[in-house]
Amino acid sequence: MTIAGSDSGGGAGIQADLRTFAWFRVFGTCVPAALTAQNPHRVAGIEAVRPRFIELQIRTVMEEIPVTAVKTGMLFSRPVILAAARALADFPGEIVVDPVMISTSGKKLLLDSAADALRKHILPLATWITPNLPEAEALAGETITTLDDCKRIAASFSERWNCSVIIKGGHADDRNGADDLVFHKGEFRLFHSKRIPAGKNADHGTGCTFSAALTALLARKTPWEQAVLRAKAFVTASLAESVMLSGAGLCAMFPPEIPLAEYEKTISIGKA
Repeated sequence: MTIAGSDSGGGAGIQADLRTFAWFRVFGTCVPAALTAQNPHRVAGIEAVRPRFIELQIRTVMEEIPVTAVKTGMLFSRPVILAAARALADFPGEIVVDPVMISTSGKKLLLDSAADALRKHILPLATWITPNLPEAEALAGETITTLDDCKRIAASFSERWNCSVIIKGGHADDRNGADDLVFHKGEFRLFHSKRIPAGKNADHGTGCTFSAALTALLARKTPWEQAVLRAKAFVTASLAESVMLSGAGLCAMFPPEIPLAEYEKTISIGKA
């Protein structure tokens, strides 16, 4: 299940999540938490779904469908967060929290008044959290400049919310590589790959796609290290095989045709 915002442009949000779930051969259910009017260049408007209806969607789906893993993405407001937290309070499976805060185009996707609710009510439910660097800095209230900073903050998140942590490095200044730091059960791993020269706006939705892939793989009971590797490889592949959307050169990431194993070979795993 994905509980997230709807991206009317199709590149991110529940649209990207369901596309990713299907590629990994898991049946996806969805709970739109907010509607957006957006394209890859801008978010023109946001309408939050009524909290009671969000809770009703979650409970109604789970009455009949045995959901084994849940991903949360854009939750937008405090009332939405509280509704999702109530409905997920007793959920026994994996919960992957992607703490979506700002769109690629720079629009706030989490209200300032909702950040504390995210920390208090959603993150404690998580088994995995997947912030990018700016989101990790916002959650920690400090700047990340070194790998040691990243490790310390990942460990603090894990202790605070009793979860595994992936801090995604796609927003780092390193133009040669993208390193994702994982802290799981007291151990660090660094997943390294070279940057993909993607088309215009093709990086829209990378965070959603990664967390959705991880959720799908955890639902399939994939061992955690392989799940992270395959999720990262899927994002790499989707960027490498991005498609052209318009004559103006606008591109979008898209599920790959080349076997994922070929992209897994481009990622190295080491201790951090």
